Amino acid sequence: MTEPIPSDVGDAELAEALLAANLPALLPALVHITGDASLLDRFDPRVPGFKGDDGAGIPEDHAREIRSLGLEVLRDLRDGRRTSVTRPSGETLCAMMRWCVGEPVPADYVPLVLEESSFDGRDLRRLEWSRRPPAERLEGFRVGIIGAGLGGLCTAIRLEQAGIPYTIFEKNEGAGGTWFENHYPGLRVDVANHFYCYSFEPNPDWSDFYARRDELRAYVEHCAAKYGVRSRIRFETEVVAAAWDESRADWSLRLRGPDGGEEHAQVDALVSAVGMLSRPSLPDIPGLESFAGTKLHSARWDDQLDLAGRRVAVIGTGASAMQIVPTVADRVDSLRVFQRDAHWALPNPNYQRTVEPGKKWLLRHLPGYAGWYRFLLFWGNGDRLYRSFRIDPDWERPDSINRANEGLRHIMTRHIEEQIGEDPELIRKVVPAYPPLGKRILQDNGWYRTLTRENVELVTEPIREITSDAIVTNDGVAHPVDVIVLATGYNPNKFLWPMEVTGRSGTRLHELWGEDPRAYLGITIPDYPNLFCLYGPNTNPVVGSVIFMLECQAGYIASCLRELLEQDLRSLECRQDVHDAYNERVDAEHEQMVWRHPRVHSYYNNSKGRVTTNVPWRLLDYWKMTRSPDLADFIARPGPREPAAGSTVTERQGVRAGS
Repeated sequence: MTEPIPSDVGDAELAEALLAANLPALLPALVHITGDASLLDRFDPRVPGFKGDDGAGIPEDHAREIRSLGLEVLRDLRDGRRTSVTRPSGETLCAMMRWCVGEPVPADYVPLVLEESSFDGRDLRRLEWSRRPPAERLEGFRVGIIGAGLGGLCTAIRLEQAGIPYTIFEKNEGAGGTWFENHYPGLRVDVANHFYCYSFEPNPDWSDFYARRDELRAYVEHCAAKYGVRSRIRFETEVVAAAWDESRADWSLRLRGPDGGEEHAQVDALVSAVGMLSRPSLPDIPGLESFAGTKLHSARWDDQLDLAGRRVAVIGTGASAMQIVPTVADRVDSLRVFQRDAHWALPNPNYQRTVEPGKKWLLRHLPGYAGWYRFLLFWGNGDRLYRSFRIDPDWERPDSINRANEGLRHIMTRHIEEQIGEDPELIRKVVPAYPPLGKRILQDNGWYRTLTRENVELVTEPIREITSDAIVTNDGVAHPVDVIVLATGYNPNKFLWPMEVTGRSGTRLHELWGEDPRAYLGITIPDYPNLFCLYGPNTNPVVGSVIFMLECQAGYIASCLRELLEQDLRSLECRQDVHDAYNERVDAEHEQMVWRHPRVHSYYNNSKGRVTTNVPWRLLDYWKMTRSPDLADFIARPGPREPAAGSTVTERQGVRAGS
């Protein structure tokens, strides 16, 4: 919700703030305030197409007029001549969206954009009761949430708003998930921050366009405190195992506390919010354990580690390496980067840019502006890119998959050549042979320039072994090092690992899944009643923000819990035929996507080539699928429940505690 403009803000300050305005977002905001849709035709850009954050293509005379109109509106708001915003029709909203992004946006995006951008400050995704259950039913129902990252907190916020009791079990001593666990040098988000935040809790005060780790963790803590969920988190408590008890229709949990001691508890529904990238993957390199120097995984960084003057090796060239290497290169004696595969990285002038004070001011005080800026980022970082991922069967080039994908390849290749300069051998090493978007696309934060430093060497020869003081490659060269940084990623196919989760029939989930995890909508699994997953199989967004996906999933899960309570059900269990049909569609869609290209090999795929991590749909499609659960997709077993023998309700924990 925007804040009123203080009456003592002068015209000069208003005009100065408008100089920082994003014009594609500013004009629709002015239409929202004034109700004058004719402005869209009056200032129709002469250069069509997406304009990004700088508004490229808007003529300067139009830019001056838009800012002048903005000043007039801001004066009216300050002086009380305007006090509310209009509600445009669906047709007008389509025209406003088209103006904002410079291209037509289908009408079925309107309800999604109204939710996502929250123009009037309402939280349209908040859980609402159809018929609130009796107090005793509600008070006796307990939900367990595993993980206090962005997904777990989002689910908790929805339950808190609805008055559904819950407890979050968090293995760490603080909230934040990946933003708590990771704190390596140079860490920042690679999705634009004004989109990488909850739709119901936008932050007008981000310091950078792509925020750094400490600010992201502070945002998570802020949300936990503001929405009253922090007191419901049991920190340093790990869920070791969960087993469904059919007679009681609940989940029996085995918990491990900070002292290593174990206890048991029961919950009526269980939500796994452990994330996909939470358990580090250690490379199987002969001799790794014999290394006598310092070795650590990027996800387990030691803040006391001093790299000054030391010989450092970084194994891996993915997202974490691309952030660490440019950050530490100027303080080490030497830096060797061991590359198995090259990665594509986008040039992004905003990646390390701070947000101007004027833009922060407008985000806080101009009604509608933050919502339209969020939509601009939603479109530019989301569904607009979707076509670049789909294979054109008539496309003949082996290193791209369609015309848009080829254009992206040219942009990134030209950027590499500009950054590296006259070094054809290094350019050959860093330009990938596979099509863009086949693996996670990265942001260049100085990576290519860093590789040209005299004290930095990119090694592409495979590693043969590690000795006590060196990394030896297959060509027999020993590279002496003092510190080894393992930037080798995570175990993305081991969803819910290492928890032992046992279903209704007694089957353990990891035995069922192996390395081929599947779930309906990535959320529910047959034979595992009242179990819901956040960021589960095939829900990794290759376009857009994971927070968008988490909000979709949290809303769907909260709605399932509402059905359990309102209809007095013992359990909801996904039907096998529904689950199987959905996954057949997932696999069929993936066959049309870039990560099934023969040149692409990544963590997206399991050992048999099946894509287990990524969602193949547009953001719009997944939003529609998860907007409201269809009980026909489930086996709904009616009550009543049998209470756990000798159990008590522990108010502090919010769970039924057993012996």
